[in-house]
Amino acid sequence: MPKQQNDLLVDLISRLTKAEKRYFKLYARRNATTGADALFIQLFEVISRKGSFDESVILQSVPDIKRTQIPNLRSKLYREVLASLRLQYSSQIVELATREILDFAQILYRKGLYRQCLSALDKAKTKADEYGLHILQLEIVAFEKHVEQQHITRSIDTKAEELSRESDELVGKVSMEAALSNLSLQLYGHYLRMGHARNKNEEEQIKSFFLGNVPEYDEDKLSFFEKLYLYQTFVWLYQITQEFAKQYRYAQKWVDLFHDEPAFIYSNIPLYIKGLHNLLNTLYLTLQIDKFRVALHELECFNTDGNFALNDNEESLHILFMIVHRLNLHMLEGTFDAGVSWAAPFEEILKTNKYNWDIHRVMVLNYKLACIHFGAGNNEKSIELLNSITNQFNPNLREDIQGFARILSLIAHFELGNDVLVSYQIKSVYRFLLKMKEMNATHSEILKFLRRTPSMLPGEVRDEFIELKETLLQIRDKQFERRSGFYLDIISWLESKIENRPVQDIIREKFLATSQAGESLT
Repeated sequence: MPKQQNDLLVDLISRLTKAEKRYFKLYARRNATTGADALFIQLFEVISRKGSFDESVILQSVPDIKRTQIPNLRSKLYREVLASLRLQYSSQIVELATREILDFAQILYRKGLYRQCLSALDKAKTKADEYGLHILQLEIVAFEKHVEQQHITRSIDTKAEELSRESDELVGKVSMEAALSNLSLQLYGHYLRMGHARNKNEEEQIKSFFLGNVPEYDEDKLSFFEKLYLYQTFVWLYQITQEFAKQYRYAQKWVDLFHDEPAFIYSNIPLYIKGLHNLLNTLYLTLQIDKFRVALHELECFNTDGNFALNDNEESLHILFMIVHRLNLHMLEGTFDAGVSWAAPFEEILKTNKYNWDIHRVMVLNYKLACIHFGAGNNEKSIELLNSITNQFNPNLREDIQGFARILSLIAHFELGNDVLVSYQIKSVYRFLLKMKEMNATHSEILKFLRRTPSMLPGEVRDEFIELKETLLQIRDKQFERRSGFYLDIISWLESKIENRPVQDIIREKFLATSQAGESLT
């Protein structure tokens, strides 16, 4: 159900910081000229204090407000809060600062001050060009052409040629950016629905789609944003097709692009943070532990000096990605108990969704936390987190995670000795995987094993674990079976059952052995 205007206003006011509320009050009182202006300020005070929009409370708290005035006051307050925020951040947000100069140019033009107008447009165009705002730059050039056509203020011959050339170049850049960003978005949308390619047919389909939509380009001649969208496109393509060495190359290019032109970090913090996030994902999947730690350090240390004033969106992304990749590091190192302790405060944040994370990010985070608790032996907590995924079926969102959440939940119930529940749920999980086309050889073998467990004699269980492990080892390196290992280290779990030891001890020993082998090679 769409939110009512009352809810939208409350959401907006609840997101304001103390500094923003203080600025709004100064802004509103400075511009207040009538009694009605004073009333919407009082309405702001009531909503800010109560955290809700209740007409009876408003009428009781501000007797001068009449019930018939509330709709108009509510609309006025919403507009004025936004106007206050725009004014407060006009010097900090490049797009706002550039558009403000363009707005001034419009006013100067209407007053007949054409030379001043063109001077302002030159300034706005330079700023837009500096930060790669090509769409806005094209709008500025279009207005500049309009002024020149209406009022001959310079050498019209040379200026007309210059503006025509600028316009053509900008149209080309905007067209290339649009084509690449469209392709990047479509590939990302496919990944959000399906995850990794599940078979050769899906791999060929996505590659064919890519080749049919990628425009011709000369990478050396591309602008900053053209390169950025190009690298994003390749990151999503190779993420889907599981070509992680190639994905790593373009994820690193994404991050290096910002390293080479750090001014763009200031105006595009979310894109820089997402670049680090995708680089970390690739390093996690390729088990490049040392490089992973370096990139994680860069992410965690971002803005520790306070050089950037992060807005709500930027802070939200930064915290989310730090949580996800710190959990990934605990899973790589086999330090699940430490991961549980470290993540405890963030689980509370997840419950309240303080940062308004979208459903996909909440799903990923819940799955990561479930894996951490499972590795630490907290099967009840793991099931609780997995239930938050399986109880909210989303047919067009990460079918892969939804499938593995059901498999891991079955295994956690098996660990708890809930044999009857496991037997009951196997059929529904089997049907789900078939319906979503997520059934693969790994899933099939695990379900066959779990289906047999109630009839196993105590002396046969260990042999069954050994047999399942050998079967999975034979199929795990097949191209479209490898993805099972991205979500669940089933081999280590089987080894823990065979050796009767905690799974985190098995994973920790493997990690230490790999680390020592790496050190000896260097």
